[in-house]
Amino acid sequence: MEGGNGNRGSSFSQSRRSRGRGRGHRFPSNQSKVSNFGGRGTSSSTSGNTASNSVLSNRQEEDAQPSSNIVGTCPYMCPERERIQREKLRDLAGFERLNGNPRKSSPALAVKKFCRTISTKYVEASDLRPIAVLEDTLNYLWSLLESKEHSFEEVHDFMFDRTRSLRQDITMQNIVNHKAIYLYERMVKFHVISHYNLWRSMSDPNTASMHHLNLEQLTKTLTSLFNLYEANRNSNHVHENEAEFHSLYVLLHLGSYSQPMGEPLSVWFRRVSTPVLKSKEMCFARRILRSSQLGNYKDFFCTAAAQATYLQFCIMMPYINEVRALALSCINFGGYKLHPYPLVDLSKHLMIKESDLESFCHYCGLEICTDESGNKLLPTKQTTFSHPKGRFQSYSFLGLQEYESQF
Repeated sequence: MEGGNGNRGSSFSQSRRSRGRGRGHRFPSNQSKVSNFGGRGTSSSTSGNTASNSVLSNRQEEDAQPSSNIVGTCPYMCPERERIQREKLRDLAGFERLNGNPRKSSPALAVKKFCRTISTKYVEASDLRPIAVLEDTLNYLWSLLESKEHSFEEVHDFMFDRTRSLRQDITMQNIVNHKAIYLYERMVKFHVISHYNLWRSMSDPNTASMHHLNLEQLTKTLTSLFNLYEANRNSNHVHENEAEFHSLYVLLHLGSYSQPMGEPLSVWFRRVSTPVLKSKEMCFARRILRSSQLGNYKDFFCTAAAQATYLQFCIMMPYINEVRALALSCINFGGYKLHPYPLVDLSKHLMIKESDLESFCHYCGLEICTDESGNKLLPTKQTTFSHPKGRFQSYSFLGLQEYESQF
């Protein structure tokens, strides 16, 4: 957004002022019925305010102290005093610079930065954005991601910080209503998409670090989202996207050493409501996880190709080649030596191009031979097989190519 212009900034500013007056009180915090996803057995007699603090205190990523007394009144994406201060300090991201000027921004471009530690004693209502402004801010950030004018890594770095600031404002104001759920779902979606796109570029050490930090924020944001679902629970009601977002947490356990929150998945399942557990999204995720653990690669790939949503695909892709390596191991050590495995058949089972599969076999230390008709075969019982060390090369997933072109 270095090409921003003054006209756009002026109109945005005027619209914010006209819509922002009095808007800080439009969406009060929903504190009447709040529970803690991490401890659903707490007494129902606990006061709404105490329960709300319990939910919000679990959002450790925001490092903010929630206060039920503050309702934001800032009508802009960035408080005016912060924008002016950052202009003086030349602390403007490329997206925030008006016409590329490192000393000048506008209400249409500047977005509030994340501050690691904030106490409500030093925060004024004018420093916090009400829920409607937070929604507009997130819409603006998504427009940057969808514009294709900048590299994904560049946009991600900006959104990574600014979405943390969004979550911080939500926490500071104790907002736990359906509007907060909507915002958190979109922020989780951002981290899920980043999980896939950063993985594709992990040959760069800087991108590898970004991928690790993104995974950390993904799990934290998911935890907060689960708490918000519980805060707005009515009987056995399941929120529209709740099942899919729970399934993403299960799929994060696909990696060999994955345990995103340091807790056994069996323990986590006990806290998930029955309707969510029985949903098609959760049944899909559990089947995928079980197939990978049992080495049933045919069921794994067939199920994934037939049922995976885009977000589930983004979570799964970094672990797909690990399942393929496991399949090659099973075939190599369990196959009959006199009957080499046709590569064309194996490529269909593993949902990968035959040429890519040949490259993948070499990467795992396996040799490929050719028969009299020119068909490529994988001889079994090769002693040179080894699970690749480090990151796998990125290969397509046949059957889900339409997902690969998004973002």
